[in-house]
Amino acid sequence: MSTPRRLKLGLLLPQTEGMRGVGVRGWSEVSAMARVAEDVGFDSLWLVDHLSYKLDGEERARGTWEVWSMLSALAATTRRVELGTLVLAIGWRNPALLAKMVDAVEEISGGRLILGLGSGYHKFEYDAFGFPFDYKVSRFEEAIRILHGLLRTGHVDFAGRFYSARDCELVPRGPRPAGPPILMGTVKPRMMACMAKYADLWNAYYDDTHNKVAGIRRLRPIVDEACRKEGRDPATLERTVTALIADPKADPWWDRLPTENWVEDGPLKPLSGPAETIAQALLEYHAAGITHLQICLEPTTCASIETLAPVLGLVREATGG
Repeated sequence: MSTPRRLKLGLLLPQTEGMRGVGVRGWSEVSAMARVAEDVGFDSLWLVDHLSYKLDGEERARGTWEVWSMLSALAATTRRVELGTLVLAIGWRNPALLAKMVDAVEEISGGRLILGLGSGYHKFEYDAFGFPFDYKVSRFEEAIRILHGLLRTGHVDFAGRFYSARDCELVPRGPRPAGPPILMGTVKPRMMACMAKYADLWNAYYDDTHNKVAGIRRLRPIVDEACRKEGRDPATLERTVTALIADPKADPWWDRLPTENWVEDGPLKPLSGPAETIAQALLEYHAAGITHLQICLEPTTCASIETLAPVLGLVREATGG
């Protein structure tokens, strides 16, 4: 297998209370982190999509900032980095309205959006905010048909069981005539079929790969086969991954994950160590076909972001970036 083009490196920004740092970080802190990340050379910034989050065994839910409002602000206050959702839950947004929202952020950012999409999985927040959790994939299949049609062609006429958009036209349009690239993160068969049909990028999160390159190698033939079933050349699908990197002094929440989440090689472990060690691990993902890697950094602060500058430099030097 040939080595892919330059490895882009992205950073997940904190939104959720008590995750990737203590407490809730407000806009002033998040925007400061975004500026530092852009200055040290990250290629992209990413946000997750939750309304409320509750880990297994926790008594109290964690608060989180709404993603699209934060993303819109980042689009207006950053200059160069791509901006992505990892991933947007279609289940609580009307797909035709979402297409309008997407094109507005495309316009504000000057065409820097990567639209990550999923069906959602965290039943707690669906119940808490009153959104239906049933038929998630069936709802997604209808929603992506509407959203994709509007973003790619500017028009759709569709009536389904869950959604409709009759003779709907998307105007005005953002700076890219066919809209932003679409990313989907999934390893489930029906969602894989949607991904192969509609997505430009596939993403594996560290809990899918167990934060190891071996996880990418294991999933690669499954992704390739999903593309072939849809009559698509697997080489046309860009591959991305999210990796967990942690300071040795960080709160080891990964050690408190339920044991049923473990796989054969034991509990989840973050990447850590000197810049050379981390850079080498990221380059192994690149050699396995990854072209864009999002870093989940524990904890995420302006200082911890700055410590990754040497890692970015080593990766760029090795990949010609």
